Parts: sequence; C-alpha cells; structure tokens
Amino acid sequence: MQHTDPATLAFLRHRRSHPPKLLSGPPPERQELMNLLELGARVPDHGKLEPWRFLVLERATLDRLAPLLAAQVRAAGGDEAAAEKARSAFDSPLIVAVVSAPVASPKVPEWEQFLSAGAVCLELLNAALAAGYGAAWLTGPAAEPEFARAHLGLAEGERVVGLIHIGQRGAAPPERPRPDVAAKTQFL
Repeated sequence: MQHTDPATLAFLRHRRSHPPKLLSGPPPERQELMNLLELGARVPDHGKLEPWRFLVLERATLDRLAPLLAAQVRAAGGDEAAAEKARSAFDSPLIVAVVSAPVASPKVPEWEQFLSAGAVCLELLNAALAAGYGAAWLTGPAAEPEFARAHLGLAEGERVVGLIHIGQRGAAPPERPRPDVAAKTQFL
C-alpha cells in the first residue's frame, strides 16, 4: 500500500477511553476545542446533510445541571446511590453532547443519519485522545430524551447520541478484555 500511516494504526491499536472520574481540568481552551469539533465532524455523511450538532457543556452549566439530573433520577425511582452516580457524571471538566438532528431526506433514511451522529462521537473521542486529552463516550440519564429536552434544549426528533467527556488524563485505566474478532467474523 502506498498510503499507510503506521502512527495512526498504532494509535488505533492502543487507544483507550479514560473514565470521567479520572479526568481533571483544565479542559481544552475554546479554540482548541473548536479544532477538535472540526475533526469530529469529518465523518461519513451521505447526502451531506450534517444530521447532528454539538452542545458544549462548560463548568458553570455542568454545576447547574448536576443537581437537576440527580433530582430527575430520584423522581424516576432511583435511590440515592443512583442519583449520586448521575450527579457525579457531571464532574468532568467539559462535556460535549453530540445531538442527532435528522434532516428530512427522500434518499437518506433516519437510521443512517443516526449512525453518522454516532460516527461523530467516535471521531471526536479519538481526536481528543490524539490531542493528548483523556476522553470517554458515555450516555446515561443525561442523554434520556426527557432530561435532554427540558435542560439541553433538544427539539422534537433530536436525541443525545453521546456525551463526550474531555479533560486532562489521570492515571492510566486498567486494560480490559477485548473481543475475539475471529469468533465474530464470517467470510462469505
């Protein structure tokens, strides 16, 4: 192959998400974050519909939303441990909510547009990791439609696909078991 990129292949082989509880501040500065978002937006997008958008949740917003999220978990029947876990998810230095925002199209089905938004999550996660930050792609109660519509301003038909937590790396997370790709692959 003429266009191999060994450094990128090595990065992909060794990339690791960093749990939000291991992240610390400061988060990327605004211009650096905008550069990461530009990289995150370089995804497959049949029809060039751009069926997604970003909501950047900075510290003041996270501090305001954390108790509201805990209250919503309690109201839904969660115990104090579940409410605290939800609240603590907003301890990250910065979170980018990637929102699926489907566009009416006679050629591109909504499910394909949703996959494009998922690709944005992974691309943004990898961009943040490659830039030297710790990052993780999570969902949880904050991504639930009721909370997202009430507190993140999502419109009807929009959905949070991922919450990308970004901050300074802490201790390296332990390695986890990886899939047996051969057992999950069939050649036809």
